[in-house]
Amino acid sequence: MPVKRLAMAKTRLRGAVPASLHDRLVLAMARDTLAAVLACPLVRRALVVTDEPAAAAALAELGAERVPDRPDAGLNAALARGAALAAGAPVVALTADLPALRPDELTAALTALSHRPRGYVADATGTGTAMLAARPGVDLDPRFGPGSAHAHALSGAVRLDGDWPSLRQDVDTEADLAAATALGLGRHTAELVGAARYGGR
Repeated sequence: MPVKRLAMAKTRLRGAVPASLHDRLVLAMARDTLAAVLACPLVRRALVVTDEPAAAAALAELGAERVPDRPDAGLNAALARGAALAAGAPVVALTADLPALRPDELTAALTALSHRPRGYVADATGTGTAMLAARPGVDLDPRFGPGSAHAHALSGAVRLDGDWPSLRQDVDTEADLAAATALGLGRHTAELVGAARYGGR
């Protein structure tokens, strides 16, 4: 799971909460994503690729292992860096902006992948990628970015379809945050959004 430096993170989401709470919102979403990941019975280890000290500290408290990032190398480089440390285990790449993620939906998606070498789950728009996973010995080959669902399909990854709305709902914009809120936010993001709504700081 990659986490950008906070100064560069979630720029399209700015304005969804007061400016003083933006960095805290980014961290809250990452914490809720990680908490759901670690609650999935198929997950044995969580690596967070980041050079953001606040993220490294907050996510280590939940049980993540930090992998130093190479600044400004980009999302795909960060994911490949983390995947290289998987030591022969299956690899699951998730972004840190899935604050409504439910462990049972992640479990179902990973189970659907179990007999395929490499697969992905499209995001709520159908054009992006919410999850990319590969079996041991298979190159993750991440191609996140605009149109990543199509890029992953072209690369040979199998599209996994299922009723997994919380897994698909990443948060890049205020509208995305509203959609995730409707699904049910994790504790950290819900508290932060509530504080913003009622004027907390």
